[in-house]
Amino acid sequence: MSDRNPLIASVIPVLNEEKFIGSCIDSLMKQSLPPSQHMILILDGGSTDSTRLIVENAIRKSEQSNGPVIELHDNPGKYVAEARNLAMSLLPKSVEFTVELIGHCTVEPSHLQVRMDEWTRLSKLFPKPLAALGVRVMSREGVHGTSESWIEGALSSPFGSGNGQFESFTESSETKVPAFAMHSRSALTRVNGWDPEFITSQDSDLSMRLLEHDYAVARTPKTYVRMAKRSKLTHWWKMGHRYGFWRMKTVRKHPTRASVREFLPWFGLVMTLCLMLWKPNVGIALPSLYLFVLLVEGLRSSFKTKRITAIFGVPLCLLMLHTSFSIGLIDGLFRKGRAPTDR
Repeated sequence: MSDRNPLIASVIPVLNEEKFIGSCIDSLMKQSLPPSQHMILILDGGSTDSTRLIVENAIRKSEQSNGPVIELHDNPGKYVAEARNLAMSLLPKSVEFTVELIGHCTVEPSHLQVRMDEWTRLSKLFPKPLAALGVRVMSREGVHGTSESWIEGALSSPFGSGNGQFESFTESSETKVPAFAMHSRSALTRVNGWDPEFITSQDSDLSMRLLEHDYAVARTPKTYVRMAKRSKLTHWWKMGHRYGFWRMKTVRKHPTRASVREFLPWFGLVMTLCLMLWKPNVGIALPSLYLFVLLVEGLRSSFKTKRITAIFGVPLCLLMLHTSFSIGLIDGLFRKGRAPTDR
């Protein structure tokens, strides 16, 4: 490892992240937290592009500039849960906290220091020991393509983010869904880390198990992670289905994770069909109201982004998300999971 004794480690599973991993590591190398207190652990699931070369160059660059220790390891399991569990066995004993990141994200220079400060502050507010602390998720910097801007608009809408990881919250609070969480290593050890059965939603499952073990799980708006999201509508559809599929798997294991709003599209469809059979003129009211709300969201996003195409693009993305997620929920009742194809 190293003769240093880092307190916190950024753990980053990667697979073919050549477009973004360089920026991700650069942002972590520029942290205001002293390099001796921080390390970066990259776990590669078998990249076939230039991801490994970029990471190896970053390792040399950090060594030459006396930056944080960066290590690259193979992840034979390929998926995120296996990578994070592997990291637990690779980290030096001095590491007390892990920050769960991904290869297509960046953070601000004060990110890790703010996380540490917020952990100290919030730990004093909760009667239960704090096990996880999430942050806000922001869009990536730079120019967004048309489809990507629509998707960002959909995720920034309350009808697209819900109360999940993309919610634009403004106050610190307890939560069930901390995004890009910083975890207590001792808490992770107590609950046996991540469940490799979850190819997606492994963090949601982990949070529920931490709560069941009487830990506090929280989030803070004081800092954020910038994340590159989907840029193609086909990938957006697949992502929605994947999230719905694994949400059902999570709910079946942890019933208290269920949220009524996630089943509203199915309730709305059943109610509409019943009304259409009873009074067709009344039955058209619900879908008409739904489309009106989507149009309002499109107009709101258009004013915000100054993109006229958002008027129809954002409603389209919201409709795709609600439909694919709802289909995924039902699919999750009957089928086993498989590797994602939405990147």
